Amino acid sequence: MAEQRFRKGDHVSWASHSGRGHGVIKEELTERTHVRGRAVDASPEQPQYRIRNDHSGRDVAHRPEALRHEPS
Repeated sequence: MAEQRFRKGDHVSWASHSGRGHGVIKEELTERTHVRGRAVDASPEQPQYRIRNDHSGRDVAHRPEALRHEPS
């Protein structure tokens, strides 16, 4: 299965403890960083995405395999 790629502005969803979370991609992360105080072990080979949650307005980070494209 081909790895999904996302771009800034894509609307996506992911599984969360309360159902499905929804948000907009803000950036691709390709180096170790922190999002909301949590370490994100991203690299060029294993990128993650910073996403602005539609409901809370907070940023989250997810691997591409956890995300799916949603209609805007």
